[in-house]
Parts: sequence; structure tokens; C-alpha cells
Amino acid sequence: MRRPVHFAVALAALLCLAQAAPPPSPQQIYGPLFEAVQSERVFEDGKTFVDAVPKGDPAAIVEAYRREQPKGAALRQFVLRHFSVPGEQDERPAPTLRDHIRALWPQLTRPALNPPAGSSALSLPAPYVVPGGRFREIYYWDSYFTMLGLKADGQQPLIDSMLADFESLIARYGFIPNGTRTYYLGRSQPPFLSLMVDLASNPTDPRHLAALRAEHDFWMRGRDRASKSGAALRVVRMPDGALLNRYWGDRPGPRDESWAEDVATARQSNRARGDVYRDLRAGAESGWDFSSRWLADPKRLSTIRTTHIVPVDLNSLLWRLERAIAERCATAGDAGCARQFHQFAAARKAAIDRWLWLPDAGRYADWDMDSRQATPIVSAATLFPLFVGLTPKAQADAVARLTRDQLVGEGGLRTTRLATGQQWDSPNGWAPLQWVAIDGLARAGHPSLARDIARRWISTVDAAFRETGKMLEKYDVEDRKPGGGGEYPLQDGFGWTNGVTAALIARWPDLAPDASVAAGR
Repeated sequence: MRRPVHFAVALAALLCLAQAAPPPSPQQIYGPLFEAVQSERVFEDGKTFVDAVPKGDPAAIVEAYRREQPKGAALRQFVLRHFSVPGEQDERPAPTLRDHIRALWPQLTRPALNPPAGSSALSLPAPYVVPGGRFREIYYWDSYFTMLGLKADGQQPLIDSMLADFESLIARYGFIPNGTRTYYLGRSQPPFLSLMVDLASNPTDPRHLAALRAEHDFWMRGRDRASKSGAALRVVRMPDGALLNRYWGDRPGPRDESWAEDVATARQSNRARGDVYRDLRAGAESGWDFSSRWLADPKRLSTIRTTHIVPVDLNSLLWRLERAIAERCATAGDAGCARQFHQFAAARKAAIDRWLWLPDAGRYADWDMDSRQATPIVSAATLFPLFVGLTPKAQADAVARLTRDQLVGEGGLRTTRLATGQQWDSPNGWAPLQWVAIDGLARAGHPSLARDIARRWISTVDAAFRETGKMLEKYDVEDRKPGGGGEYPLQDGFGWTNGVTAALIARWPDLAPDASVAAGR
């Protein structure tokens, strides 16, 4: 029996198809990643991963796996970040950015702590919020920006308990350390306590005034010696005799938590190792660890010279502290204290205007004790005087112009204009500096620019959240992606990003990412 011609043609076509190479299976495509996922039983059902859909180029995903080599929970997070997994993401929408922040507060909250013998942790009497990732303890200046978000989310008791923890630290050690570890007891961080007190449920409580005065005493230790010698501890005598402040480190040697890194940095310098260690510790006290602000050569960390720099952000915050003490002393009926601290604040403002303001450049700058002139680094620190409210309108207008022209990036405020590989330089943007700039510009009569920076920042945070499912420590504001650089890998959690983002959305609800976009729908 003869078959029809059309059947023969169809059969020939089928034979040709059969000879074509079949598409590769997940095992063939993903190789070592496939074996790791299945052998570790990341998903209970072995069919789950083989039915997953990659979110990007499979070859790039495999390369990322080879580079990161995640295991255990990290492997599961890697898969969820790079694939749409049946039953894990596709069947229930991801939370919005704001929902995610609210859900993170309980995860980042820790109970009162009484550490066991031999632990490096410092005891704390009340619950607190940690930043996240490798930062498993409370940190000083981080906490102010975290508190902003707690305030936006109605978590007042947690704000008050964190403030109680900080005042406990002052009572025990005479200052607030960088973080609550024994190895941080030689340094503090930018003094935000007076701003934290403003967020308390009872800002006029006498305990707060006592803590603020103790904080001021800490920063001004060495005042008498500096008046004669030029500099002592954290106090610097300017050429006209005025006193301003610098960052410092009270303990010698490399930092415990970065010992190997500090030893290597000191070895690469041609300086006395003790001086390098002191400048590294002072750089850590600044919170900007590390930045071209502190480097003689922006490309070489070994040229760090933090203790030779009079920083505008530190002195702005200390002016704010002196004003806060004066006002609270006046409220308490202590006229002598109020008068003294008003004088301190007036003298500091005059010194900032004389030595840290550059009228021709239209910016506030750090001051170099060796060259006896302002440093050339343009940084987000120039906005701190606006943030604390010490800037006259003409100067605020000039800083706003400079900010718009030089510091605003596609995805938010740049930290500096230099790309050095240090994490507190370009292209990174950081949540605390976004808030300082936005709040300062709005306070100084530039609400449109403030809102524009907020819009850019929120979009950057949301874009990274939709890509990674995480809130991150820092972001690349040039390309609107996760940030990089520095001594350690990028961290997620993340306290101050959560706080600033929540506070900005509370201020401008219309800037909140659309729920359907945030959910990836």
C-alpha cells in the first residue's frame, strides 16, 4: 500500500527535527549550581528547582554562583534571588517596600543583654535594634536614622529603650562608643545624641540633659591642653585661637575587628605605625571609614591622616549639641549653664563661618591642620550646617546650587565626587547622608531639591529591593544598584536604610513605590 506524498514529507520533516540537538536540561545548564541545590535539598521536592525560571542570563547566574559559593541558607537565598521558583515566589506576591521594612523591625530587634564571661559584647539594659548582617550590636550614629523609621512606624517604646541604652553607656563609660563591643571603647561616632533626644517620648526628662552634658565633656576633653599646644585629643586650636574638634582614637594599635587589614595598611606606609593606627581608628570614629576626605593620596589608604583634619560635619553636630544643652538648661532654670553653652555655640559658629566656609566655592569644607587651609574634597558633609540649622540663607542657597550641580547623582546624593574604591566615596550613596541633605535643604528653603533627592533615593532602594529582596547598607547612586568597595562585603538588613526610607515615605507618601511594581507584578 502506497502512502500519500504529504505523509512522506511530514515524516522527513520529523526525521530532520529528530536530528537537531535537543535543548539542554537544567542539570546541563547549571552544572555545579544544580548539583549543590539538589544535593543539599534546598527544596523538599526535587522537581521544584528544575521547573524554576531564571531571572537573568543562565551563564551569568552560574558565574555568580562560582564566585560566591553560597551554602545552606545562603544558597537558598541565592536561588530565590536569581530564579522565579514555583511555590516560593510566583504563587504569593512579594511584599511592598514599606511592608518589607515593617517586617524587618522585629527581625533586627534584640532583647536587653547581659553577655556571658569572655564575650566582647557590652551589656545593655533595654531592647535595641541592630543594623543587620555582620553588625550584630547597636551602633551609635546608625541608631538615629533607625529611630526615624521607628518613629514613622509607631515604635516609640523601642526608641525610648534605645535611648536608655545609650544613656546607660554614658553613665558607665563617660561616652557612647562606636558600637557595643569592648573593642569599640576607644572611640565614639558622630554625636547624634541631641537629635535622638528630640525623638524621645519625654524630651525634657532631666536624665537626657545630664547625658548631653556628659557627651559634650567627652568631646571637649583636652580643651585646656589644646588651647596651649594647638591640639589635644579631639580638640583643635585654630589659628585665631578658636576651638574646634576633630576625630580621634584613644587606644593604640590596630583595630581588633580589622587587625589584619590595619597591619597591612601600616606596613604599606612610610610612617610610624602608631600614627597610621591612630588615623585609622579616628577614621572609624568619623563613621566615614574610609573616604578620600581623610587621605593625602585619595588612591592610597596608607596615606590616611584623619587626625589632621577638622571636619565640618563633626563641628556642626557639636554646635547642635551645645545649642540643645543651652535650651534645656534654660528650661530647667539653670541660667548659668544656659549662658555658658550659648557662648560655646556662638564661638563655634563663628569659627565654622571663618575657617570652614569657602565663599568663592560656595561650600563648607574640612580644614587641613598642616596646610592651614581647606581641603579640596567636595563631599556630602557640606550639607551638615544646613541640617543643624546654623546656615544663613545666602550660604544655604550657595550650598544648594553646589549640591544640585555636583553631588546629585541619578539615584541619590553622592558621598564625594571621587571614585577611589573606598566605600565612602563615589559612586556610593548612603542613607544617613541622604537624610541629612534632604532634611537640611528642606529646612533651608529648598524643598524642591530635597524632594528630588528623596525621589531618586527611594527609586534606587526600591530597584535593589525588587532585584534582591533586600534592604542594603549602601547603594551605587550612579547606576542605581547595590553599592561596593570598602573592607567587607555588602551587608543587608539594614537599619539606617530602613529608617531613612520609611521616614522619607512618611514625609512624601506619594513617593512610595507603587505596590504592584514593588511586588514585581
